[in-house]
Amino acid sequence: MKQGVQKFGKFLSAMVMPNIGAFIAWGFITALFIADGWIPNAGLASIQPYMLYYLLPILIAGQAGKLVAGERGRIMGAIAVMGCIAGVGGTSGQPMLMGAMVIGPFAGWVIKKFDEAVDGHMPAGFEMLINNFLVGILGMLVAIIGYYLIGPVMSAILTVLAAGVGFLINHSLLPLAAIFIEPAKVLFLNNAINQGIFTPIGADQAATAGRSIMYMLEANPGPGLGVLLAYWFFSKDKMTRDSAPGAVIIHLFGGIHEIYFPYILMNPIVIIAPIVGNIAAIFWFTLMDCGLKGPASPGSLIAFMLMCPKEKMIPTLIGIVLAAGVSFVIAIPIVRMAGERSLDDAQKKMSEMKAESKGLDLSEGAKNLSEIKKIVFACDAGMGSSAMGATKFRNRLKASRPDLIVINTSVDNIPSDCDIAVVQTTLQERAKASAPQAQLVTIGNFLADPNLDDLFLQLTTGDAVVTQETAAEIANPEQGSGKSDVLQADGIALNLTPVSKEEAIRAAGELLVKQGCVEPAYVDAMLDREKLVTTYMGMGLAIPHGTTQAKNTVKKTGIVFTQYPEGVDFDGEKAQLVIGIAGVGDEHLELLSKICEALEDEEVLEKLKTTNDIDFILKTLS
Repeated sequence: MKQGVQKFGKFLSAMVMPNIGAFIAWGFITALFIADGWIPNAGLASIQPYMLYYLLPILIAGQAGKLVAGERGRIMGAIAVMGCIAGVGGTSGQPMLMGAMVIGPFAGWVIKKFDEAVDGHMPAGFEMLINNFLVGILGMLVAIIGYYLIGPVMSAILTVLAAGVGFLINHSLLPLAAIFIEPAKVLFLNNAINQGIFTPIGADQAATAGRSIMYMLEANPGPGLGVLLAYWFFSKDKMTRDSAPGAVIIHLFGGIHEIYFPYILMNPIVIIAPIVGNIAAIFWFTLMDCGLKGPASPGSLIAFMLMCPKEKMIPTLIGIVLAAGVSFVIAIPIVRMAGERSLDDAQKKMSEMKAESKGLDLSEGAKNLSEIKKIVFACDAGMGSSAMGATKFRNRLKASRPDLIVINTSVDNIPSDCDIAVVQTTLQERAKASAPQAQLVTIGNFLADPNLDDLFLQLTTGDAVVTQETAAEIANPEQGSGKSDVLQADGIALNLTPVSKEEAIRAAGELLVKQGCVEPAYVDAMLDREKLVTTYMGMGLAIPHGTTQAKNTVKKTGIVFTQYPEGVDFDGEKAQLVIGIAGVGDEHLELLSKICEALEDEEVLEKLKTTNDIDFILKTLS
């Protein structure tokens, strides 16, 4: 049922989200040029009603028709909605945004069914004539249905909804809407609620009153801000605490509310905080007769204030601060009681939301590394958190894997050529249905998620690093721990003369043997691994390691650093640094992350290739 509701909500928001720029333009014209705007101008203000009553419904209906039947559906939807608009009196009636959401998909469905019926039955040479007349005739008929039926019915429904909202406001009950809004947001229904429900009602109110409180109910960044601040200052888990500041910036100024959802999912009782915070804010906005002139999308502080009437700037800002403050105070004891519960822990404990495997599976039967070309980050709408995640991961990969394509999209529109789909845990079922061919990597946090770290390491090193959790390690967990044990001074060899790739790999392997990390057979496994896919990462760095089958030859975690200032030929690429690795558990991952970070600093990387200072290497990579 949840999946069905999410899909329906996604379809609603998918009609509106691509047209948000037009809504913002309409909001700016309203805020700036109407009689009580920032710079009143009667001539320019006259643009506003045409955009609201004609442009926005046509864009929504066209997009809705396109979702159902492609370009022909888009034309059908645009034609049909004109019937709805005329049926309620054009600019003298109500904005037909909700009418567009009904007649657009219906028009697309009509042309899709007729196209299927006539497919293969058209005489040769008459295809264009029949296709064009089919759209014209059917578009006219659906527009007539819109004029007599859909437009008046949707107008009546909108009148009832608006009256209901007025009743809630007059009886101080509107704040209770937060009880449903905040949990629905965490279930990734935020776009459906805002663009699918509140925006059409808000547009109707703004057309008559100049502003609407409906635009403020879901988009207020205050409630989520309070939760993130509580985790920043009071979480006992270091990873969670360290990730919160970045999340605060993205949430407050970027308007991507999805960023705080994992912080609630890891400790669901904390949902009380944003609910009460939003209740307080809505009550304040109602009391002060606040409202926005257009939708604040995305829901950032910047968008919120830009859509605010000038006489309501201070009360609106107070409402955001009030929501954040109340949410923060309520979240503090809940976050404290959670102890050291982390985002990663939450993913593991919520088994129904967890991926079938952690990170990218390169085992037998899975995609080979050489087959992976496209990685897709997907969220509910495909415009917020997924865009941020794709940008961050693309920048992270560009130094070592510029060949990979990293894009973002909505979870229901993952392309058929996607090899790896990165999605939030709550959206994994929809991702499987959308892209059954892709391997899924599920995450809880776009800023600091261990599955993203695993994916990065596996994509850049060739496959999962050999690991083995031995009985001795379980019995004596402190054995082999500590970064200083992983890379040691006698595991660093500098200023080596050029040799062949095989000799360089063997030299690194023999250093691992000398360190007591692996058995001699592991060296041959490193050479076997190189035959599968090169371990050259780019930027003059290679990280050879053994095959999965050689895990029984690993004694303890070790990393060795060999330097060839003149370079070793790795199939046409010059590797000045050849770093051999073998791992027990996850002890090597932090050091590998530091090596990858060094790639981003060209000065540090170049010094690593030529330095004689072993202490500098240990300090940089430990």
